[in-house]
Amino acid sequence: MELHPVRAQDVAALAEFLRRVDLTVSGLDAPTVRLWLVRDAVGAIIGSTGYELGAGGRDVLIRSVAVDPGIRSSGMGRRLARFAFDRASEEGARQAWLFSRRSGPFWQSLGFAPADRHALADALATTHQVQLFRQTGQLDREVAWFRPLSDDGRPRTLAAIR
Repeated sequence: MELHPVRAQDVAALAEFLRRVDLTVSGLDAPTVRLWLVRDAVGAIIGSTGYELGAGGRDVLIRSVAVDPGIRSSGMGRRLARFAFDRASEEGARQAWLFSRRSGPFWQSLGFAPADRHALADALATTHQVQLFRQTGQLDREVAWFRPLSDDGRPRTLAAIR
């Protein structure tokens, strides 16, 4: 699996891919959003991953982790998620948050626990996804998840980061 940073010329194709897999596309070209993608042999996007840093850089919103439906259950999703954790940790993030209504068991297998959606929205108020969800009222329908990060992207206990 070879990941490539998303460039300006990739944003439209990535947005189309994310819409196909029913993920949010707001702010894909924002400077606080870090995104990578995986292409198949013919150049089609088959996976993506990324995050958006909150103000201060301590909290990060994991987003755009997606795998083409035809190759799910291959382990790619786990590798993509871990890649985002590692990069976010390298940038100084200590806590990872995300929204997911459908993939709870997947995220729990990676160390996430249910979280209060309003705590997420407060911690990451400046992110595009939180702002969109607040504006549209979608925030009240979302399911939030939380996971502390260590310097190497591995889970830590909540007590260790306080």
